[in-house]
Amino acid sequence: MGTQILLFGMPMGMEWVIILGVVLLLFGGTKIPQLAKGLGEGIRNFKTAVKEPEADSNADSGKKQEKEA
Repeated sequence: MGTQILLFGMPMGMEWVIILGVVLLLFGGTKIPQLAKGLGEGIRNFKTAVKEPEADSNADSGKKQEKEA
């Protein structure tokens, strides 16, 4: 039963070709680069947002250490 879940869980080679063909038909050749650019910007923004709290917490701890000294 475990192998059946594995086989039906992820699309294999031909399924990806069909999925890409449907996406191309739905959005057209001109919209796909715009969608990819938007996706890339979203991922970049997410990564910077994840790193910002780390930088903020490091800056806060530095300020606390200065006050203690």
